[in-house]
Amino acid sequence: MKTRTTCLLLATAVLLVSCDKKSAPPAAGVSASGPGPELAAVLAAPPTGEATSIVAVRSTAKPGDAITVIGRIMGSKKPFVDGRAAFILGDPEVLTACNEVPGDECETPWDACCDSPEDKKRATATIQVVGADGRVLKEPIEGVGGLKNLAKVTVTGKVAEGSSADLLIVNASAIGVAASGQP
Repeated sequence: MKTRTTCLLLATAVLLVSCDKKSAPPAAGVSASGPGPELAAVLAAPPTGEATSIVAVRSTAKPGDAITVIGRIMGSKKPFVDGRAAFILGDPEVLTACNEVPGDECETPWDACCDSPEDKKRATATIQVVGADGRVLKEPIEGVGGLKNLAKVTVTGKVAEGSSADLLIVNASAIGVAASGQP
């Protein structure tokens, strides 16, 4: 009788496990629990101020300046920093996604490989979300709130310490993604 009860319990357990619905794994870069509170606050806040192109801002921005820039996630083969809340924003007035070049069959059109290294340098900015300690958040931002390669994005924030005419770094306080993700 003991063996029969054990077999019945095992069979029931197998049936219950096999009927359990599996949830879909989260999208790349998105944790199952969603973004942390600091990242969620930045994505929920609407960008403010007049959006300016990256090229125009670079010529005048100094560390500590409040700015609002507009662009597309592009300018590198991997525009998102693995495991961090940071990405490259490119100026579509200067950089061209390869999928917009007639006849180009590039597999990574966001890398803007048809543009010169000089244009990539002058037309990109690093966007990062920092915590209260001033460090970039250790959570992925790719896939959160519609952030993906080639998405059209508006960012409000402050020019970070260490920024220069050669390297624009923005500590984002608000990030907005265009509804279609395209310009």
